[in-house]
Amino acid sequence: MKRIVPLWITAIVGLVLIVSNFLPGTRSWGEEATTWFGIIAAVAFVLGGGSLLKVHLKKISDRNSGWAYSMIVLGTFSATLAIGLFKIGVAPNPSFPDVPWSGDVQGQGTPFWWVYEYVFKPLTATMFAMLAFYIASAAFRAFRAKNFEAVLLLGTAFIILLGRTFAGYFMTSWIPVDGPFSGLRLEELSVYIMQVFNTAGNRAIIIGIALGIAGTSLKIIMGLDRSYLGGGD
Repeated sequence: MKRIVPLWITAIVGLVLIVSNFLPGTRSWGEEATTWFGIIAAVAFVLGGGSLLKVHLKKISDRNSGWAYSMIVLGTFSATLAIGLFKIGVAPNPSFPDVPWSGDVQGQGTPFWWVYEYVFKPLTATMFAMLAFYIASAAFRAFRAKNFEAVLLLGTAFIILLGRTFAGYFMTSWIPVDGPFSGLRLEELSVYIMQVFNTAGNRAIIIGIALGIAGTSLKIIMGLDRSYLGGGD
């Protein structure tokens, strides 16, 4: 029953969502299923928080490598949860001045807003700034002219890079803007590559992703893919 019931629920809900997008009379079924999805997602957040506490508390208890970072994670998680859950420092809503928790927890100047703006955002920016070095290293390895495809990738990258800077404009400034060969100017050529070749490649990738999502969804609905139930099958 632990496997049969989830399989039937998944198949029924999946078919309902598919049918509701094609038959106007069944659109309310899809809206009802979406409402239940929101309820399940809320429960999943609670389970996720419990799992976070369980993993990091065990790591601290066993004094595993990096257990100090687990203490930082639990401390920041608990502080942020308390600030948002209990609306610490939130002013009452002007429409309901007698209700202490009626204000917006994300309003400007609240402690929750302060944590998001001055703690979460700087940390996110720092992480993405560090990723730039890894991207540069990967690009250096990928742009080695070992074969024709690599040479083509390298040449296209240089055209785009030069076309977005003043150096590219200076190098092809001798080509008349209104002349028949204006498309050979690096700034124009980079725009053409981005609008034509890059767009075509993106669309091909998106179509492939859509087909993969559709195929995976059908496998889950039909019960052929049971990985979400756990285990090896």
